[in-house]
Amino acid sequence: MSFPVVLDACVLIPMPIADLLLRLATAKQFRPLWSDEILDEVERNLVIKLNKEPSKARRRVETMRNFFPDALVENYESLVPGMTNDLKDRHVLAASVRAGAELIVTFNGKDFPTISRRPYNVGLKSPDDFLLDQLDLNTPTVCEIAREVVADMSNPHVTWDDYIRGLSQAGLPLFADELARKAPLFATGDDD
Repeated sequence: MSFPVVLDACVLIPMPIADLLLRLATAKQFRPLWSDEILDEVERNLVIKLNKEPSKARRRVETMRNFFPDALVENYESLVPGMTNDLKDRHVLAASVRAGAELIVTFNGKDFPTISRRPYNVGLKSPDDFLLDQLDLNTPTVCEIAREVVADMSNPHVTWDDYIRGLSQAGLPLFADELARKAPLFATGDDD
């Protein structure tokens, strides 16, 4: 069984990050976990913050649900009152505890102080640090998946350099720099 990781809504909203994370999960780099509340937040924020059509936001979330049926964490609600992290993110920590997740990946580290996670032995990483770890653990696979993402981006067409810049702008500057440095070592010869 792969390493269990709860993906907070904030890392599932930006498409460059969500796409890369979910492709890595498909490659069994880790086991993604989320709750209905997390996915509801993703759908809501795709519409409110990114101005996506509600039907497209719903379709994206439903695709995630269907593709990763084992990712859904249920029956964690009774744990929420006992969590001591930020009130709005207690459901995330409770879902992590219920699922036996080893890690939460989030941009909102301040909402999950160590003291609130320590009793449950749940770690915390930013998506930048998590993806750096994935790159270190399996450089060829991560590079190959990143190249697949670029190859699939046809409307509009995105070059490798555009993709690296986009990752950096999306909040993954360290990962983007390291990917740009390591990827040429695993080039397939069909890059821009």
